Amino acid sequence: MSATLDASSGNRQVTYVVVDRYVKNNSNIGERKGDSRGTTSSPYSRCTAQSSHSVDLAATRKHDVNFSLPLQDYDDDAEINSNHNSRKRTRIILSSVLSAGMLLLIIAFIFCMQRRNQLKEIVFRRTNGRLAQYKFREQELPLFDLATLANATNTFCTTNKLGEGGFGPVYKGTLEDGQQIAVKRLSKNSRQGLDEFMNEVMHIVKLQHRNLVKLLGCCIEAEEKMLVYEFMPNKSLDHYIFDETQSKLLDWPLRYSIINGIARGLLYLHQDSRLRIVHRDLKASNVLLDHEMNPKISDFGMARSFGEDLTVAKTNKVVGTYGYMSPEYAVHGRYSAKSDVFSFGVLVLETVSGKRNRGFSHPDHYFNLIGHAWRLFREDKALELVAEWMVEPCYFSEVIRAIHIGLLCVQEIPEDRPSMSTVVLMMGSEGTLPPPTQPGFFSERDLLEENSSSPQAKPYSTNQCSISLVDGR
Repeated sequence: MSATLDASSGNRQVTYVVVDRYVKNNSNIGERKGDSRGTTSSPYSRCTAQSSHSVDLAATRKHDVNFSLPLQDYDDDAEINSNHNSRKRTRIILSSVLSAGMLLLIIAFIFCMQRRNQLKEIVFRRTNGRLAQYKFREQELPLFDLATLANATNTFCTTNKLGEGGFGPVYKGTLEDGQQIAVKRLSKNSRQGLDEFMNEVMHIVKLQHRNLVKLLGCCIEAEEKMLVYEFMPNKSLDHYIFDETQSKLLDWPLRYSIINGIARGLLYLHQDSRLRIVHRDLKASNVLLDHEMNPKISDFGMARSFGEDLTVAKTNKVVGTYGYMSPEYAVHGRYSAKSDVFSFGVLVLETVSGKRNRGFSHPDHYFNLIGHAWRLFREDKALELVAEWMVEPCYFSEVIRAIHIGLLCVQEIPEDRPSMSTVVLMMGSEGTLPPPTQPGFFSERDLLEENSSSPQAKPYSTNQCSISLVDGR
């Protein structure tokens, strides 16, 4: 808003210009003729009167004009505003500095904690690595250096890769003396760690049996952990029995011989070895075949040993493969030698039929392979479980006996299952066998319902094979 206020008194004239409620003095007040005195108000003063009000300028004396307005000095107000802005800027700067400082402290703290954890992990690995080396030397287990195994596997080339499972990849290698080996290398992303690595070594290092894979040595260097086994040129059992083409390479006498060899290997683990060992992950992919097709049980990472007086143990961490796990182990975490017997029974039925237990389907019912075999056996149609090309009439009785033994091993109640020593006797004789009772997990629905109702049923591996082989090892 702007306005001009004019007031005249005699020869004197005072003019004020109001701009945005401020008044500017354009001439001297109290100037007399021939008198140089005068008073001048502040260049800008705040006007307290409303702009719509008139201003009365009247001379109060003859020679002087006293002009009085209720104005406040603008300089004071400007100084107040300046101080206020200065304090505001100061607060903003202080807040910014404090925020930045706190952020830097938090970042530094996080970095220090991560570095500390990394150092702890390095120390732990090195300490445990030295401890493992010491234990292996105590067991008189040969230790391979990393350079030797890298040279043997062509620097772990993918063309030498035999397969990969929960532990990590497996490579074929050839030592300088020409000996072929299988190198099992612990993956950095493996769900198994040093405990499983040590467990497998300590359980198998002293085991010597023709139906168990032989451990030749190991390597613990830097962050590498590797196991060195004898090479199995004919891959694993699942490569043959579940493949329509390869399956024809296994006639019935050879299949029966493989079943018998697996039984003898388990018997050694349960009864005749220095440690009574439960494998806990027996399946077709963990049975390797040598150049003469002799079966050899492998992969002892999940194995557990028992003392003389202990027959049953319990765990909160269920490991294994669905389709092979016994009901009491999958649901309640209880395992024993009878858990391996159940897995063996499944393996027998798979070897006889050439079908997987898990994923088996039939148009007439919802049973899995166990339930299907039990139904055929009760209806005296057990031979329908086997392909016609596989069995000659002279082997019919032996086939039916193998199916009968398999059903005895997969009975639901652990106490009803035979021990492996009894199984070996059954397979080597022609005596009368007891009738099998209802098997455990004879349908996929049973397995899923039992598993969903138990918080402990968290299997280590939900696939059929923990190592999917693509070449011999």
